[in-house]
Amino acid sequence: MSRFLLPLFVLMFAAYRVVAADIALDGDCPPGFELTAGHCELRSLYQMYDSLENAGVGGLKTGLPGYRDGFTPQQIDLGRYLFFDPVLSVDGSVSCASCHQPDKGFADGRGRSIGVKDEPLKRSAPSLWNVAFLNSFFWDGRADSLEQQMLGPLYDTHEMGNSPENLLQTMNGIPAYRKLFAEAWPAEFKFPGAQIRLDQIYTAIVAFQTTLISLNSRYDQYAHGYADALTEREKEGMNVFRSFVARCAECHTPPLFTNQQIAVIGTPEPEGMLFDIGAEKTLNEPSQRGGFKIPSLRNIDLTAPYMHSGRFTTLREAAAFYTGGRGHAVPQGEQLKIHWHIWEPRLTDEELDRLVDFMKTLTDESFKPLEPAQLPSGLLPVHNNTAPTGITLTGEENNE
Repeated sequence: MSRFLLPLFVLMFAAYRVVAADIALDGDCPPGFELTAGHCELRSLYQMYDSLENAGVGGLKTGLPGYRDGFTPQQIDLGRYLFFDPVLSVDGSVSCASCHQPDKGFADGRGRSIGVKDEPLKRSAPSLWNVAFLNSFFWDGRADSLEQQMLGPLYDTHEMGNSPENLLQTMNGIPAYRKLFAEAWPAEFKFPGAQIRLDQIYTAIVAFQTTLISLNSRYDQYAHGYADALTEREKEGMNVFRSFVARCAECHTPPLFTNQQIAVIGTPEPEGMLFDIGAEKTLNEPSQRGGFKIPSLRNIDLTAPYMHSGRFTTLREAAAFYTGGRGHAVPQGEQLKIHWHIWEPRLTDEELDRLVDFMKTLTDESFKPLEPAQLPSGLLPVHNNTAPTGITLTGEENNE
């Protein structure tokens, strides 16, 4: 059955009667970016160093891999509004920020995220910090660009539930958004009747996401030469992290603290949840059964619970998993090809505690963007996967 007959934007304006014509896009670049020839370009001390392009462990002064930048300030700010606006979902109940909340490390604090059907999804929401540097996306690595990644949640029936046709109809029916898209792409809106296009929606959201840069933690200050940025215990933890006993840095390689590879580590699923085959489906490769992308540890203290389905509630539990022995949690009947870095380091309780101390030094929210106080759609920002009070997006049902 159809959930509603009237176009989404008509129902929204009937409920809220908000005119957002006074919203204008910011002409300045976000912090950490410099306006050059009309485009925002990243500026970081890590650009001074040679990059290993994710090969090997490297030292503290290891440079960044390739990254995305070069969007206009207006495109970036438009993407910020879209990111927080639940108008992108089929019923106005879910925004990008519902699963990627700024105050929760751009994750959502859940082991398994929740979409428009108010049911748990299969996996947790990865953090969006530093996605500008990543070369694949989703836990199973099935997307190779931010634009491709975006299509998943937007049009998945369990996540945001929209369709390209409905999204275009909705966006083009909101005058405030038509005005803002014209600000972001003035040359393409010179002619009367110009319409918002899907690629412009995607580009704006990508532009915003590429500005989510987290490279100024206390660890980074230490890496750039400020020796007192870390305590003695945190330095001990860093030494454990980088040691050939723990071998953490071989997968969680600085400065991103991920080597961006798929790894089979044999982490268990939450109680009662079926085994997730992970990247085996993506790559059509049996040796990658149960394999998942190695996540960045940037802002890891903010993104509990941990692993692809939230199996561990604390950093201490997640770190202790690696001392349990190679393949110790593999379900009965599964023959997984455990990654060769996973072995039996036999870390002590004190070493595990120091590891946790060190990982907490990777927290940096200094460039966390502001949530818009008003949205062009007239809807309210959504963080808890519930529809805003006072709006009904279910219209008269038909007999399909």
